[in-house]
Amino acid sequence: MQLNNSRLVKISKYLSKHLRHTPEEIGITLAEGGWVSVEELMEASRKNGFLFTRAELDEVVATNDKKRFSFDDTGKLIRANQGHSVEVDLQLTPTLPPDVLYHGTGANTVASILQNGLCKMSRHHVHLTTNISTAKKVGTRHGKPVVFVVDSAAMHKDGYDFYCSENGVWLVDRVPSKYLQQLPN
Repeated sequence: MQLNNSRLVKISKYLSKHLRHTPEEIGITLAEGGWVSVEELMEASRKNGFLFTRAELDEVVATNDKKRFSFDDTGKLIRANQGHSVEVDLQLTPTLPPDVLYHGTGANTVASILQNGLCKMSRHHVHLTTNISTAKKVGTRHGKPVVFVVDSAAMHKDGYDFYCSENGVWLVDRVPSKYLQQLPN
């Protein structure tokens, strides 16, 4: 079944909101690892006036361009892969990062980043990527895009733990400014 793009986006935004930020708003509780039963999610959504089918949910998980969601091996549990503002342990294992990673942001935050580094703000981690184009795309959401190169090899050598989420987003608690270099526009 191929859903139209606006329906996919609407379901994806709904899932992001409730699996990452406000599960209690629809009456669900995230279990260890951020998991919730698909059945519980669908029933809570229905009770809150937002209906979707299992086929629609499957398509959103399979086709989301950022791979924001995943099912467990049984297909009975679902979670957001990262980006939570609610307390959740995603059960990630520290992983050796590539030598460099990238972070995209808006031009209005450059001065603060150069002074304070990258901070997780209201999220659990700073999000990094392995490619410049993704970082630019993320930066565009915040205005004129700026990309920082992160010396992740040096950070790892200095004892910082990196994690790679199921959808390939690299996560770290913070990036001090000494490990950052701004790419020219």
